[in-house]
Parts: sequence; structure tokens; C-alpha cells
Amino acid sequence: MSEAPSKTPVCYRHPDTETLLSCSRCEKPICPKCMNDATVGYQCPDCVKDGRRSQRRALNAFGGSLAAGRGGYAVRTIIGINVLVMVASVILGGPKAIAGAGGFFGLLGAGTPVTDAGEVIGWASYPDGSVHGIAAGEWYRLITAMFLHYGVVHLLLNMTLLLQIGTYLESRFGPARFLAIYFLAGFGGNVACYLLQPANQPSAGASTATFGLIIAIIIVNRRLMLDTSSLVPLLVTNLLFTFGIPQVSKEGHLGGLAVGAAATTVLAYSRLPHRTAKQVVGCVLLLVALIAIAIWRTNDILP
Repeated sequence: MSEAPSKTPVCYRHPDTETLLSCSRCEKPICPKCMNDATVGYQCPDCVKDGRRSQRRALNAFGGSLAAGRGGYAVRTIIGINVLVMVASVILGGPKAIAGAGGFFGLLGAGTPVTDAGEVIGWASYPDGSVHGIAAGEWYRLITAMFLHYGVVHLLLNMTLLLQIGTYLESRFGPARFLAIYFLAGFGGNVACYLLQPANQPSAGASTATFGLIIAIIIVNRRLMLDTSSLVPLLVTNLLFTFGIPQVSKEGHLGGLAVGAAATTVLAYSRLPHRTAKQVVGCVLLLVALIAIAIWRTNDILP
């Protein structure tokens, strides 16, 4: 006589395996290979996947990614770009690009073909008869200047400040919002150089952006009701440095400070609902205003 067919359920993923276990969520039969511990009972692989998809991403207080912000990827990338540009500047400019060319107690480096090509300069005639500058159509200088440095000391000062303050701010805002503050401050500081400095005076450095970070950390801590008493001396020290050391771009530092404060205020004080949309609109309006100022300056310089 043939045996009666078994009525024991089989695993829905392994039809040849009988089981008395079932998923506590969908109640499908699962074998020991397929079961995953859950708060109550066990779950099948499909329900585990569905649960992961339905979980909301952890956000920080300002709407950015909490996990990505703690990684510090944006700060590391910016530092890497600045170092690579410095290496290129030394290769093309020689030893004088490192230090010993004067300025800041003789520790700053000389200009190089790299700095000449990317620094902020409004309008200047070069010895070969060519004309260069933002007003001559080289608008990229308003961005590239924040990645250029006159020597290794100049680079180290800015990158040390970026690593200390930027890592904290990125953890608070997330990479995207941190980058918005950094680039708006840097761009704003360069626009201030273009607007207020003599048209043929060059300037470069990440300090336009890092000055924006200094005021950003004060604003953000006040917004989070954290102590800011230890941060005010940092701001004062950098302002004394700005006004006390020759060949430092006061216009760039103060411009980065002002625009960094504006960008941080937009990102830190935008509230739900539609917080991200408000932040985007605020930052875009700030960028448009800076571009408008640069266009006005161009029309003022051109004959």
C-alpha cells in the first residue's frame, strides 16, 4: 500500500523541506534556514526586506542624513582636492610655491601657473599683452580660487580649521547642507573680493569658506541651545588675524563670514513642513543675489 501524502507544510522557499514554523508577519511557512529573529517570533526573508524598505532614514535636526554626516565624507573630499591642487601648483611652480616667497613672516609661497589661472582677479593686463580676469569672461575664478593656496603654510592653516570645524558641522547638517554652507561662503567671499578689491589685485584661498564655517558653528550651536562661549574667542582670533597680518584679504574673509552666516541661518532656522524646500529656495536666492552682484561689478569694470 502507498503511503498517504504528508500534510505537513513545506517552506515556501524550499519546497522539499517540511516545517512547522511560520513567519509571524505574513504567516508563510519557513524553515530554520529562512527564519530571521524578530521582536515577536520569526520573519521570512521577504518580510525582512519589506521592513527595511519601509524604515525611515535617520535624519538630523536640520533634515540631513545622520549616518552620512557622521562619516565626514564631504570634509575629506574637500581636503583631498585642495591637497591635489597644491601638489599640481608645486610641480608647475617649483620650490618657491611651497614657502619662502614673502608674506606672513616670509612663510607664504609664490604664485604659480596654477594660482595665476584660478585666483580671483577682476581685470588685469599681463606682460604678454593678454587680458585676464572675471570681467574678461573668466567667471570660473569665483569658484576655483577657494581651492588655491600660496604655499603649504597657507594650505595647512585652512585645512586644519576645515578639519576641526567642518567635521562637526557636517555631522550636524549632513554632507549636502554642509557643502551648501561651504560653497556659498567661499563663493560669497570671492564675490566680495571681486567687488571691493582693486580690479588687478589677486586673491585666493579656502579662508573665504572657512570663515563662513566659523560663524556657522556659532549659529548652529545657538540654534541647538548649546554653549557658544568657547567659540567666540575663535572668531575674534581670526578677525584679529585678518586685520593684523598684511596681504590677508579682509574683503574675502568678511564676505565669507557674512554669506556663511546667511546660508547657515537659512538651513538652521527653516522649519517643517516643507523644510527642505525652504532651505533649497533660500540658498538658491542667496546664490542668485551673489551672481547679480558679480554681474553688476563686471559692468562697472568694463569700459
